[in-house]
Amino acid sequence: MLDRYQLRYFLAIVDNGNFSRAAAQCNVSQPTLSVGIAKLERAIGAKLFLRSSQRVQLTPAGTKFLVHARKIENEFNLVLRQVADADDSAVIRIGVLRSIPGTTMARVIHELHREDPAARIELVEGSERELAGHIARGRVDCALSLVGRGGERFLEEGLFSEGYSLAMALTHPLACQPVVRAEALSKDIMIVRRHCEALSETSRHFTDRAVRPHFAYKSTNDERVLQMVEAGLGITVMPETYHAPGVARPRLEGFTLRRTIGLIYGPAAEALQTSAPTIITSIRSALTAPD
Repeated sequence: MLDRYQLRYFLAIVDNGNFSRAAAQCNVSQPTLSVGIAKLERAIGAKLFLRSSQRVQLTPAGTKFLVHARKIENEFNLVLRQVADADDSAVIRIGVLRSIPGTTMARVIHELHREDPAARIELVEGSERELAGHIARGRVDCALSLVGRGGERFLEEGLFSEGYSLAMALTHPLACQPVVRAEALSKDIMIVRRHCEALSETSRHFTDRAVRPHFAYKSTNDERVLQMVEAGLGITVMPETYHAPGVARPRLEGFTLRRTIGLIYGPAAEALQTSAPTIITSIRSALTAPD
């Protein structure tokens, strides 16, 4: 059985002449693209490319397959365009990663209403795993979630990257420091963001430094967490895009983990990347513009 992403990888290599540029076009890593091509070759039962230091060339089998791949891709895109044209008022369903700040999504909606007040959308919140399931089952057309994590099931488009830092009340003795060591927080009370994709790495960072704090609060509501941090209940680690007037965001020394946020398109909605309805352009604008 052939998957759509395998055809995209194959055609990208043909069009770009090498794996690295093809991977960049498909918004995946080169190893991910190579794995997809290997699966395609196993499914077909023949090698498709001759690899050399100069350029990737098609094998005789690859040349024959190219004709069919182009036809399949063209017909697929034609169907998507015809369906889209048949119902311009269709609702676009967008999955939203739970750990993306509400202020970020508010910017998206403000931008959307400014550009197209009549646009019809549905937002579906979830974890990274939940959103992947929604995409696979067609529950959402695309999702604003974590990208670049080695997956190859869906078309991805990275938008911005950020790190993680501490969140503590401005009244905290270390709030004025740009960088704080984990060992300096050994007597502090912590707040746990239970839905955080970096939770295991954060826990390991502290335990590796013999810091085992008391946890005063555990929550999946980041706005509530910020309120509790500002009130002085405890400190936590959050993505850098979270801000509040009474909260300082010093860096945690030695904690270099980063995440990339972007759009993930469902198999039947890949045309959204190129046709770019207003909600997609609003997300791109809101997430790539300077704060």
